[in-house]
Amino acid sequence: MIELLFKGVLSYLLGSVIGGLVVGRLKGGVDIRQSGSGNAGGTNALRTQGPAFAFWVMLIDIGKGWLATAVLAPWVMPAPVMIDPLWHRWCIPVSGLAVMIGHVYPLWHGFRGGKGVATMLGAAAGIASWLLLPMLLAWIITAVLTGFVGLSSMVAAAALAVAIELSGARPHVPLLSFGILTALLIVYTHRGNIARMRAGIEPRARKLWLFGTRRTHLT
Repeated sequence: MIELLFKGVLSYLLGSVIGGLVVGRLKGGVDIRQSGSGNAGGTNALRTQGPAFAFWVMLIDIGKGWLATAVLAPWVMPAPVMIDPLWHRWCIPVSGLAVMIGHVYPLWHGFRGGKGVATMLGAAAGIASWLLLPMLLAWIITAVLTGFVGLSSMVAAAALAVAIELSGARPHVPLLSFGILTALLIVYTHRGNIARMRAGIEPRARKLWLFGTRRTHLT
């Protein structure tokens, strides 16, 4: 139990290192939360600061997710810490969720972070790199059919849970719990996108939307 709590807290603190705000400070004090959608994630970084800025943001946000599940979670702790096999099997899902929650509600940045999609990708890659395939396919297909980036991210998160269930990955219950809770978290962080889609004012990514030139753009 001590191991689980310790790794969960460390993962949360790691997640609180927000790529968009770190890169912004290195670029002269830019706070991307004051521009565009007001979000600190990679999409807003790309829209407001350009591809080079967004690249480093994504690298940091994906990287910390991978570190949490691939390095921190399986880390064998020193002997004084009693390792219970029952709790140890939950270290990966707890670390993965904690790093995402840290990204969404970062301690270091006034609890105003991003939506957790890039960090989700990193955490999934740290668990098993093949999980990225169904997630990316789901994202691309949804983006091409609808043009909605937010919806694509939510579908990709759902695909993660489905892929874990169908694969029978072990330990199954902890990993499936991670997949389901991750999907719920991503839907929650995109609640604003859902409201705008229902109101018909959510912008579409015209370059991705297959039918963008044939149908009226919703405004």
